[in-house]
Amino acid sequence: MQAVEAAGDRVRLDASGAQPVLRLRGSWRQRDGIPDARALAASLTAGSTLALDGSGIEGWDTSLGAFLRALERALAERDVRLEAAALPAGVDRLLRLVRAATAPAGGAPSRFGLLNWLGARAYRFGERIQAWQALAGHATVALARLLIGQARVPWRDVLEQLVECGPRALPIVTLLSYLIGGITAFVGVVQLRQFAAEIYVADLVAMGMLLEMGALMTGVIMAGRAGAAFAASLGTMQTNEEIDALQTLGLDPVEFLVLPRMLALALMMPLLTLYSNLMGILGGATVGLFMLDMSMTTYFTQTTEAMSLDYGVRGLIKSLAFGLVIGFAGCLRGIECGRSAMAVGRATTSAVVTAIVLMVVADAFITVLFFIYDGLL
Repeated sequence: MQAVEAAGDRVRLDASGAQPVLRLRGSWRQRDGIPDARALAASLTAGSTLALDGSGIEGWDTSLGAFLRALERALAERDVRLEAAALPAGVDRLLRLVRAATAPAGGAPSRFGLLNWLGARAYRFGERIQAWQALAGHATVALARLLIGQARVPWRDVLEQLVECGPRALPIVTLLSYLIGGITAFVGVVQLRQFAAEIYVADLVAMGMLLEMGALMTGVIMAGRAGAAFAASLGTMQTNEEIDALQTLGLDPVEFLVLPRMLALALMMPLLTLYSNLMGILGGATVGLFMLDMSMTTYFTQTTEAMSLDYGVRGLIKSLAFGLVIGFAGCLRGIECGRSAMAVGRATTSAVVTAIVLMVVADAFITVLFFIYDGLL
C-alpha cells in the first residue's frame, strides 16, 4: 500500500487504489497545530478526485475547519475535486460557516458586472418606492379613519409633539430667519444702489420671505430638528422591539406613532412660517435702516405696499406641504431602521437628507403649479 503520512500521523494519504483517499485521525485541537494543506495538494494529480475519510477523528475544534477550508482552496488551485465522507457530526456546519466567513465580498467576477450592478440598484430602488407608497397609503387611511372618528390616536402624544415642533423650535427659527432676512437685504442694497433704487430692498425682502425663503428656511430647520428626532425616536423603538410589541397588542403603529407626529408638524409649520416671515422682514429692516437714509415708517410703508395676501397664502401652502413631507420622511426612516445603534444613526442622517430632497422637489412642483394657475405657463 502506497501511503504518505504527515502531521504527527494525523493525516494519511492513501494513493494505492484507483482513487486517492485522505484519512484523518487522532486529535484536532489548536494546540496540535494545522498540517500544510498545500503540500498534500501538491502530491495529487491535477484533475483527479480526492476522497476524505474522517472516521478516525477522536476530538476536534475550529482548527479542523481551518484545515479543511485550506485544503479546499489548495485542491481548487490544482483542479482536484474533494469528496468528504464520514466526518464527525457538526463538522459540515462548521465548514459552511468558515466558507461564508472567508468568501470574497464581491463574489466571482462577472462579464456583466455593470449591468448586474445597475439591475440590483434598480431593484432596490423599486423596493424602496414600494415601501414609501405603503407607508403613504397607510397614513392616508389612518387620517381618513381619524376624520370619521375611528382612529385610536393618543392625543396626549399629539400635544407633546405640538410643543416639541412649535414653541421649542422658536429660538432657532428666530435666529436663522432674522439673519436670512438681513443677508437678503444686504445683498439687495449693494446691487440696487447701482441704480439708485435702494428703496425697493423692502419689496425684495418682503416678497422673498413670503413667497419662498420663509417656508423653505423653516422647512430646512425642521428637517434637521423634527425630522431627525422622529427618525431617532422611532428607530430606537424599532431597536427595542417596542413597535413589534404594539402590533402584538393589536395597536396600529401608524395610527399610534406616525400620525401624531405628522399631524403636529403639519399644524405647526404654517405658524412657524408666519413667524419666520416676520423675523425675516425685521432682519431686512434692520440692515436696510442702517445702510439706507430712510425712516422706519418709510421702510415699512414700502414693505406693506409690496406684500400681498396671495403671496402669503402661497407660502403657507408650501409650508403645509413641507410639514407633511418632513414628517413622512422622518417616520419612514425610523420605521425602516435596523435593530442596532449604528442603524439608528444612519436612519437619523438619512431622514434629514430625504426630507430636504423631498422638500425641494415639492417646492419646485408647487411653484410650477402656481405659475400654471397664474397663466404664465
